Amino acid sequence: MSREEVAYTEKLVAINRVAKVVKGGKRFSFSALVVVGDGRGRVGYAGGKAREVADAVKKATERAKRFMIRIPMREGRTLHHDSHGKFGAGRVVLRAASPGTGIIAGGAMRSVFEALGIQDVVSKCIGSANPHNMVRATFDALQSIASPKYVANKRGKRISEVTSRRAPGGDR
Repeated sequence: MSREEVAYTEKLVAINRVAKVVKGGKRFSFSALVVVGDGRGRVGYAGGKAREVADAVKKATERAKRFMIRIPMREGRTLHHDSHGKFGAGRVVLRAASPGTGIIAGGAMRSVFEALGIQDVVSKCIGSANPHNMVRATFDALQSIASPKYVANKRGKRISEVTSRRAPGGDR
């Protein structure tokens, strides 16, 4: 292993017990939804199924580590801009927040932000509160976030031309 070992934050979002009816009765298995992040802008999620809870969580964690994405963050603590995401009947609104605000979010979204390493964000879920839909809608919103550096390169401009200076004492 030549790569340095990264300490991952693992958040168990939901566990579901599933029953399959067979000839001798019911056979139970478990599905787990896990969010994994490095606390520095990389995060992933996955589900796992197994006959035991521990095995389902382990499968989900390994899969989430394989499918991690990088999210640009402003000052390493919040989002660059507001964003909307949706999946199924679930919709989320994410807003950048000033220092000291904290994570204002519900259960499933909070897990994503904590694993990602975001410290200041305001979010709202609209519609479905299903943890699977909330996590996927949150990822949809996070993937639409672009850093000023990326936008400036794409447009062929300087970063100062893309960003606006906020007025002191303004709303944000």
